[in-house]
Amino acid sequence: MAVSSACNPQLLLSHKFPETTYTYTERDVAVYALGVGACGRDAVDTDELKYVHHENGQQFIKVLPTFSALFSLESLPDGLDLPGLTFEPRLLLHGQQYIEVHKPLPSNARIRNKVSLAGLHDKGKAAILEIETRSYEKESGELLSMNRTTVFLRGAGGFSDPSQPFTYSNYPANPAPAMKIPESVPFAIFEDCTQSSQALLYRLSGDYNPLHSDPMFAKVAGFSRPILHGLCTLGFAVRAIIKCICKGDPDMIKNISGRFLLHVYPGETLVTEMWLKGLRVIYQVKAKERNRAVLSGYVHLHRLASSL
Repeated sequence: MAVSSACNPQLLLSHKFPETTYTYTERDVAVYALGVGACGRDAVDTDELKYVHHENGQQFIKVLPTFSALFSLESLPDGLDLPGLTFEPRLLLHGQQYIEVHKPLPSNARIRNKVSLAGLHDKGKAAILEIETRSYEKESGELLSMNRTTVFLRGAGGFSDPSQPFTYSNYPANPAPAMKIPESVPFAIFEDCTQSSQALLYRLSGDYNPLHSDPMFAKVAGFSRPILHGLCTLGFAVRAIIKCICKGDPDMIKNISGRFLLHVYPGETLVTEMWLKGLRVIYQVKAKERNRAVLSGYVHLHRLASSL
């Protein structure tokens, strides 16, 4: 097998990721909720005030399930600086995010992250890298969530025989990413406007990539101005599903899958279309001003709201 300088699969597969710890507080949970638009349209939203305030005497604020996506970010303190992998950071694209929520997240905790390489694929002009992060509550040892992050590394492919391109996965094939958006009328539609400062607020949750804040960096990367974090858009979409399908109950979420299709500019209006298929919600998010799909995927529920 021919190996290019961009990627050495043997080195990557033999790499042992160190365990990391991550401590968060209620303040982090509240800042995250505001970063993904909670109470953005109504500061006393009856469905969302619980994410930022001890509503009606509740002892702890509630945690949005997508907050667990931060664990995967914190589990890689050096980013994707991995042995056997060379790529241009400006050519990295966050392709997909898959999240399993094993129990409702506590409003403050110390997390122990175990990271592994879940997949590596040679696509010729690009390499696809999949990183899996399992996050455990440090004191109890209970598994809280699992994240699988998929990134496209443009220019890092071509490291194997084109007739037999290298591919590796250590998890069962999941047909969900290929799921088609139904042609029927959506079960529910929710429209929400991001703020022009949305990316600046969301970055306070730990993703300080200058693509989302530095105008010159964004222009070099090919955008007219800084763009919104993909995981922020995912947070908006899941929040819409919780409001419209789960009737405000975030604990109904079992797992989440999202495929990032196109960038979003802060200030654009996000329209989330939802189709209910049993316990699965298929969704698509569009940037209203450009009428372009920017995100699609599904959310699997534990149960349906009694009022549906």
